[in-house]
Amino acid sequence: MSEKKIEVKFNKPFKGVLMAPKAKAWVGCEEGCLAPYDMLFGALASCMYVTFANIAKKKCIHFDEADINITGEKRDEVPATLKWVKVSVKIKNAEKQKGLIKAVELASQYCSVYQTLAQVADMSWEVDFE
Repeated sequence: MSEKKIEVKFNKPFKGVLMAPKAKAWVGCEEGCLAPYDMLFGALASCMYVTFANIAKKKCIHFDEADINITGEKRDEVPATLKWVKVSVKIKNAEKQKGLIKAVELASQYCSVYQTLAQVADMSWEVDFE
């Protein structure tokens, strides 16, 4: 089991600094700050990318860049959990497109953040090539 830990110190009603082992980020609703769903969607994009990139590397499939966009909608009920989330992956200069589509599919199965969100939201993904 791998324990994870961060700390967030708040000095105003909703402005603080998130301190992780290797970085810091401002948290809040002001300009220059990350809101809660910004961080959640960022965690999803990061998890999907690292999982996808590792699968592509194991399959020896080259690509230059992958841009990941996350969109989603919250429910109106309280607690306002996510209703749906869509992961859009745009891959640039891809070698084997079919292999990379499979890598995204596998990433959605093995990314722990994706699977955690799938417990409350309808999850989907798509891949485009450039």
